[in-house]
Amino acid sequence: MAAFTEDRVNRGYDLGMARPTSTAPEPFGSFLSRLRKDKGLTQMQLAEKLQISQQMVDYYERRASNPTAKTIQKIATALEVPISALTVQEASTGRKKPGPASKLEELTSRLSELPRSKQRVVTEMLEAFLNNNGA
Repeated sequence: MAAFTEDRVNRGYDLGMARPTSTAPEPFGSFLSRLRKDKGLTQMQLAEKLQISQQMVDYYERRASNPTAKTIQKIATALEVPISALTVQEASTGRKKPGPASKLEELTSRLSELPRSKQRVVTEMLEAFLNNNGA
């Protein structure tokens, strides 16, 4: 049994980390995964809050394309976020102009992938810069 546990640790599957997948997650799953990580929770910790199994959290993050409204409400409550944080908002994902993303759009996208605490630091620095420069 020790060899099995050691093998899992060596592959990085320990502490609630699931096996990497070769398919892209559904939009709901992407939002859920990002929010869970922003809150500093593992899949197991979120599962405990929701009183479900870690495998169900993994399912929601990777494969669930159309979770029920009740499920979305429970998850939003557990993560202390509005329901809209877990739903696809086409206006924010669709680009209005053709061609590659601007440098600002690219940086904004990268910033949104950081944990909330780091996003706040960058936002505060940007606000201070803009305020000091009359913008």
